[in-house]
Amino acid sequence: MTTARAYAATSPTDDLVPTTIERRDVGAHDVLIDIAYAGVCHSDIHTVRGEWGPIAYPQVVGHEIVGTVAEVGSDVTKHKVGDRVGVGCMVNSCRECENCQAGMENYCLNGNIGTYASKDVDGSITQGGYATSVVVNDDFVLSVPESIPYEAAAPLLCAGITTYSPLMHWNAGPGKRVAVVGMGGLGHMAVKIAVAMGADVTVLSQTLSKQEDGLRFGAKDYFATSDESTFEKLSNTFDLIINTVSAPIDLQQYLSLLRLDGTMVSVGAPPEPLPISVFALMGKRRSYAASNIGGIRETQEMLDFCAEHNIAPEIELIDAAEINTAYERVLKSDVRYRFVIDAATI
Repeated sequence: MTTARAYAATSPTDDLVPTTIERRDVGAHDVLIDIAYAGVCHSDIHTVRGEWGPIAYPQVVGHEIVGTVAEVGSDVTKHKVGDRVGVGCMVNSCRECENCQAGMENYCLNGNIGTYASKDVDGSITQGGYATSVVVNDDFVLSVPESIPYEAAAPLLCAGITTYSPLMHWNAGPGKRVAVVGMGGLGHMAVKIAVAMGADVTVLSQTLSKQEDGLRFGAKDYFATSDESTFEKLSNTFDLIINTVSAPIDLQQYLSLLRLDGTMVSVGAPPEPLPISVFALMGKRRSYAASNIGGIRETQEMLDFCAEHNIAPEIELIDAAEINTAYERVLKSDVRYRFVIDAATI
């Protein structure tokens, strides 16, 4: 075992605090990573506050991780000491089910092992990236292209793949009209990626406060959803809607914006169930779906795509001691657009 410094939640209500955790010894197929940066995802907050179900405490979260390879196991061939690498939302899966075999470990039929708050193969609870190091099976370690700014790369491992995957699956590209609901950590990445794919992109946000940013990222239009006339103006407009918000919304209103055979995809995950009327779908053969991150192969594809198109998240770099304030600001949507912890400050 090796020891790492970390920030952990000790209960659903208390602040995260400094601590130390143990990382397993490097096995034959493992990679030891010295963490440089860790992104702060809304999922981290949902998890530590018990909003997605009870968890074991203390718990270190963080599944947007970049760092440098410090040691590799005897059978590791894909990574070497000194490589710049990343770890996203998964650290293992069964590798045997049809979904894993198809490269979609995120949909493992036996349940993949999350980077944090999951039961690992040895029975321990996985601890995430708000730490100085991590040991991960080499199959779940990504190569981070040098052209992506180091401190900005971490959010790609969740926010990037979470938006890239549905945009690819539902064929965003030239001739497609795509709406992005919400302009936060996920939303701003959805805009940048969809624009790079060649789609005609519109942002739907509560207010126009981030309109200048949205247009700068390449969106053609930007509308405030607090204005009821928005839904009248945009009725029957979009081929694809990517909903990035983690709070309840009126699905019927947004579904009315879809054209014939259009699809609305949720990638944000509010704790509450969202009611939906079949009549909102039936009229124009619309679909409502959800998408969950992406497989390892697709995540590497996303990193390479972002490198090719000079895409990087907009970040605010923070010291680890600022994490509790950062959580409160995330909940107030007071960040443009992703907090990233400098792991050197842990």
